[in-house]
Amino acid sequence: MSLVNLTINGKAVSVPSDTKILEAAKQVNIKIPSLCHLHIDDINFNNNCASCRVCMVSVGRKLVPACGTLVKEGMVVNTNSPEALKYRKDIVELMLSDHPKDCLSCIKNGKCELQDIAAELGIRKIRFNDGEQSYSPLDASTKSIIKDHSKCILCRRCETMCNDIQTVGVLSGINRGFNTEVSTFFGVDLINTNCTFCGQCISVCPTGALSEKDNTSEVWNALSQKEKPIMVQTAPAVRVALGEEFGLEPGSISTGKMVAALKALGFDYVFDTNFAADLTIMEEANEFVNRFIKGENLPILTSCCPAWVNFMEHDYPDLLPHLSTCKSPQSMFSPIARHYFAEKILNKKPDEVVIVSIMPCVAKKYEVSREELGENGYLDTDISLTTRELARMIKEAGINLANLEEAEFDSPLGYSTGAADIFGATGGVLEAALRTAYHDITMEEAPSLDFTVVRGMDGIKEASLEIAGNTINIAAASSLGNARKLMDELRAGNCKYHIIEIMACPGGCVAGAGQPYHGGNYDKVKARTNALYEIDSTKPNRLSHHNPDIIKLYNDFLGERGGHIAHSLLHTQYYDKSDVFDKIDNNL
Repeated sequence: MSLVNLTINGKAVSVPSDTKILEAAKQVNIKIPSLCHLHIDDINFNNNCASCRVCMVSVGRKLVPACGTLVKEGMVVNTNSPEALKYRKDIVELMLSDHPKDCLSCIKNGKCELQDIAAELGIRKIRFNDGEQSYSPLDASTKSIIKDHSKCILCRRCETMCNDIQTVGVLSGINRGFNTEVSTFFGVDLINTNCTFCGQCISVCPTGALSEKDNTSEVWNALSQKEKPIMVQTAPAVRVALGEEFGLEPGSISTGKMVAALKALGFDYVFDTNFAADLTIMEEANEFVNRFIKGENLPILTSCCPAWVNFMEHDYPDLLPHLSTCKSPQSMFSPIARHYFAEKILNKKPDEVVIVSIMPCVAKKYEVSREELGENGYLDTDISLTTRELARMIKEAGINLANLEEAEFDSPLGYSTGAADIFGATGGVLEAALRTAYHDITMEEAPSLDFTVVRGMDGIKEASLEIAGNTINIAAASSLGNARKLMDELRAGNCKYHIIEIMACPGGCVAGAGQPYHGGNYDKVKARTNALYEIDSTKPNRLSHHNPDIIKLYNDFLGERGGHIAHSLLHTQYYDKSDVFDKIDNNL
């Protein structure tokens, strides 16, 4: 592709001809503010929304949106001309004039991009205060996502993420003029749509218009009672992102400090979801090998990601037999904590303990509410918090994470192998499963434990492996848009794979919607990913089937892998939810 030469604020720059002014300016370290633009190199996406008009710059005698204007040979751009600055300030003031004045109590206070831009532009008062205020009722219909249109600035990032990257198609602009809003089909509540609760709309929302449902008060209440021991489990992606909320560099490994903070908050037992990730591999690898030998329901599709499971139930119910019946690590941990740790070790009834999970994901909030993930009137997991919610609790308690001495997870549900840590990155579940599946097929360890072909940020990664004379075709995909491509192939009968891992969030759980906001900056996501592989590479035990506490669990309690007890506690079923439009009709 040919290069184009232009000048930005007097600085010469040469960029490919398909580059927008906004991206060209970054090449010479010139920042142009923007609220609608969503450019994600790592998943090969660049939108052309240009709806907020905050990025207007001067080109000759005209003002143009930097995010929607291609560079041209000889172009002279001024990003801070008086005309551009005035226009930019006017636009932000107009946004603020129709925005709630509750910044101090807003969940995005201190992390709001609109707030940041207003401060940068020196806006200290709003001139436009007499106009009409837009209003829509709060949508709190789901367990995962809160939608508050009063804080929406119509940047359309959520719409772009939902439609173009995730291809779920729940959010879209409706109405016209002042009544325009980003909403659902016919304006129904999110719960009555095919929303998967992946929450990627939350990850890119610049304001508090979209947020996770806050369950911290429920956890505070649980911590204040003395009748029931309260346990907490922490997902692998949390330990490499939590530090960002306290000023640490992205990818900082905060495992020991996180454990210490949880104990300081008052949790009686601090366990590791990684223990259940090793357990997941034991069951999922066993399930794959059995299916492979029988040639039934291949490819097997991993089932750790609840948003992906929701996507399958809504859009591909005919392919549900391909999903692994294994519960997610979160949902495997809790019945083991109730029926093994509580019942056998603490001499407590399964419902006489409280179980909290700390997850990088907002879909986990929905997952814990699924009726099939519980029994006898109680759910396996009582409450699920995001990484951000945990950070808020730590700050509320006045705990300085950086100054804490590191602590260890409690035993026996706190020991894990390196295979469990990489669950948080796209391709990690598949890689961990292959390490154990190789052993199950050959009764030998794989010559290399690093299946690097499924690592990285590419949307779809594929490879073929030779195991004991068998060719096994594998694929790993992240983002539901890429999942759709693979499922369309499978539905059409053109799928060549034997095992496929899907993660709903681009990059995997490290980019989950409950993690510290990345705002489309996937360098942060890659730093978190690299930290997980660092943990894996430095652990003395990197194979799930070598976890001594997992082996003891099978010997003392579960029996054989895939056996009766294991199946009743660790496996589940899925449902056809494709009647979403019937729901909409019934609610109109």
